[in-house]
Amino acid sequence: MPEQGSLDQALVAAYRGKRILVTGHTGFKGGWLCLLLRRLGAEVSGIALQRPPQGPDFFHTVGLGELVDHRIADIRDAAAYGAACQGLEPDLVFHLAAQALVRPSYADPVETFATNVTGTAVVLDAVRRMPSVRGAIVVTSDKCYDNREWEWPYRENDALGGADPYSASKGCTELVAAAFRQSYFGDPTGCQIATVRAGNVIGGGDMSLDRLLPDIVRATLADTAVTIRNPASVRPWQHVLEPLTGYLMLGAKLLGSDAAHYATAFNFGPNADGFIDVEALARQFQHSWGPGVAQIAFGHRPDDPHEAGMLTLDSSKAQARLGWRARLTTEQAVAMAAEWYRAATRSGPDMRAFSEAQIARYFGTFALAPSRQAQSFEGTATACA
Repeated sequence: MPEQGSLDQALVAAYRGKRILVTGHTGFKGGWLCLLLRRLGAEVSGIALQRPPQGPDFFHTVGLGELVDHRIADIRDAAAYGAACQGLEPDLVFHLAAQALVRPSYADPVETFATNVTGTAVVLDAVRRMPSVRGAIVVTSDKCYDNREWEWPYRENDALGGADPYSASKGCTELVAAAFRQSYFGDPTGCQIATVRAGNVIGGGDMSLDRLLPDIVRATLADTAVTIRNPASVRPWQHVLEPLTGYLMLGAKLLGSDAAHYATAFNFGPNADGFIDVEALARQFQHSWGPGVAQIAFGHRPDDPHEAGMLTLDSSKAQARLGWRARLTTEQAVAMAAEWYRAATRSGPDMRAFSEAQIARYFGTFALAPSRQAQSFEGTATACA
């Protein structure tokens, strides 16, 4: 694995001055990815649905619309998406726009399949019409696998599937990407398509409904208890910066001379200590937040929709071929998330600077010259704790 400094320098060298398109940039992972890309010196454009403020969500809290070429379009609408792409000549595309939640997929399965499957086809069809694009990374999910509730981690060559509409849509997304790869991107010297499957991602700025940490934050702000439906379910928990670093390392390979070697699927999951159950993670977050945090109640009902009880990932392929490793323990990941939410819910902190400082701290000695705000991070974090 490359040493820390050389890894950061390699990312800066790969992305500085590059034109990057991110779909779903107004979302949680997409927002953090855009901020990372800006730190690396890339020119970033984003296409997403209009997103109203949702409490301390990442896009609005850090003012990301001021940093990227912010465009609005529905990826289900090929004409609208094509119009939004006018004038863009990206070197690389990260496709993150999606319906990203299990429980809403039960309420509206058609919208879930339309966004995640048809939307991916729309985005990749646009990619094949963009001569500038050298690579595209399609972000799917660890839930794309045919979950057999077994105890060993899933590998990239395990069967795809899904017992719920969301999981099935992500399995289908992988099939769409594979079909486009074989049908339109077979030239080893041309544009290459890869897919990435991350675990359960946590971190500051996620305010989605029916996600564990956002639910705890909302309950804390409302001074109510938070109800956990499936406390014993095991998931691969990781901080958002972990898989995003892997995506960036993969993107750098797609921009390189041996890109065709990386046109495949990659898992990005936590170390073994990240394979813990829902209640254990919730308790860790309570501890990191400190006094005043919402109390936990348990409320699974017999008519609640099915969700998998056991899901873990094998990331050895990313480790061997990309040199990627998860850096944080679960305790560190939860602490970083808690400090971001605490800061965002109080007046005063510059949350863009706070987020950039978390990025700098994650990378250790970041390759770029630290900003004034990043240099003052320790004092800011202490003040907001």
